[in-house]
Amino acid sequence: MPTILEMRSITKEFPGVIALSDVSMSVKAGEIHAICGENGAGKSTLMKVLSGVYPFGTYSGDVVFHDQVMRFSNIRQSEAAGIAIIHQELALIPELSITENIFLGNEQGRFGVIDWVEAQKEAQDLLARVGLTDDPDTKIKSIGVGKQQLVEIAKALAKSVKLLILDEPTAALNEAESQHLLELIVGLKGKGVTSIMISHKLNEIEQIADTITILRDGKTIETLDVRGGDVDEDRIIRGMVGRSLESRFPDRTPKIGDVFFEVKNWTVQHPLDSSRLVCKDENFTVRKGEIVGFAGLMGAGRTELAMSLFGHSYGTFVSGKVYKDGKEIRVNNVGQAIEHGIGYVSEDRKALGLNLLDTIKRATVSAGLKKISRAGVVSEIEEYEVSERYLKTLRTKATSVDEGVNNLSGGNQQKVVLSKWMFTDPDLLILDEPTRGIDVGAKYEIYGIINQLAAQGKGIVLISSELPELLGMSDRIYTIFEGSITNELTAQEANPESLMVSMTSKRTRA
Repeated sequence: MPTILEMRSITKEFPGVIALSDVSMSVKAGEIHAICGENGAGKSTLMKVLSGVYPFGTYSGDVVFHDQVMRFSNIRQSEAAGIAIIHQELALIPELSITENIFLGNEQGRFGVIDWVEAQKEAQDLLARVGLTDDPDTKIKSIGVGKQQLVEIAKALAKSVKLLILDEPTAALNEAESQHLLELIVGLKGKGVTSIMISHKLNEIEQIADTITILRDGKTIETLDVRGGDVDEDRIIRGMVGRSLESRFPDRTPKIGDVFFEVKNWTVQHPLDSSRLVCKDENFTVRKGEIVGFAGLMGAGRTELAMSLFGHSYGTFVSGKVYKDGKEIRVNNVGQAIEHGIGYVSEDRKALGLNLLDTIKRATVSAGLKKISRAGVVSEIEEYEVSERYLKTLRTKATSVDEGVNNLSGGNQQKVVLSKWMFTDPDLLILDEPTRGIDVGAKYEIYGIINQLAAQGKGIVLISSELPELLGMSDRIYTIFEGSITNELTAQEANPESLMVSMTSKRTRA
């Protein structure tokens, strides 16, 4: 196959940081080329150079596409050349229809007048190509994340894409949605579309990639030929982290104490539809030093349960009681939840976990300002000392605590969110998808942090869509289906099959 893309000696610097150093890679026409690396390795930065998000002149090196050196000033120029990028944070407008989103900036019409009949017809054809049967007039806010990903691909196909870049395309999808998307990417390959895919899900990379380029610390490490054989997850990990991870989960000897946190008959309504219950008479307990997993399919109500417990942050409270150390506590708002020793690491770190305008030091202390304040005035010395301590303890990669959290990789942003809640010294820490969108090396470090917190006697609630993560970390696992807790399994009883049965069944436990 001929080479469609070459990136030669790409170097990209930010203030105080060399994000890419002499990175080179080549992509053959019609292949699925994966890019792997730890958070902060430079994967997304390299793709932003390729797609014109970082324009020519802000980096050194050459981008050669179809044997021509390209000097893109913006993303529109790369799209005109046939390169389309789908970012991890989807660029769709919720209030507009599917048709309007597909042709936004690429409107169908003549003499400045949009031909909506033609646009809708083309949208229907594009949706059929990606396997969507929804009405093109449907608003984006009315469809799930999995379908939104497919709309993004339809949008790229509308621009006659030759090279499709997908940055963590399955990070927010369930297994069925992920598999459908992977099959679509393979199908596009059969129709001549070349794809570059960034993903931390190595099983997916192994499943569909023809070639893998591995980056580490902003440098090209190697390129692997998957179809040539001898490439498995362990081989990819070795290239990514420079060492073997003998076990995906750190060793731990649980020291579990008595029940100290209990939820009884917890019932919550949907915030917009009072006839719909998102939490239905739920009951569970957490012991000191215990990691309690919550398993459920997308939309089962895991996050709704967590957020409603954390100061009624989601939905309309109907009934239920929360007990800590045998006494009923009030958690009617976030302040009360924090005062009672509850911390919550949300599943969406950028929208809910962090203020992206903050520095690391401000983000670290933001949930516990009372601890470093005197007469309402925050001590800047203590703010610096606290944030510096957590920066070192969690090994967060940053130039200093004065760096903006927006400049950090996903894994390092997650460490800042963990720092924020660790600083409040919670007795119960709820972790909602704590390793979503981060690499295996950073995952291992975060697992170690979770184990340390449990060893200190803290109770951990771990919500995850990854069954291996729940099975590898949890002492007990509750399953949720349609807002109800359907089963409770010990670590010894739990396996993928038993969890899946309870995650897809309306039967409640005895």
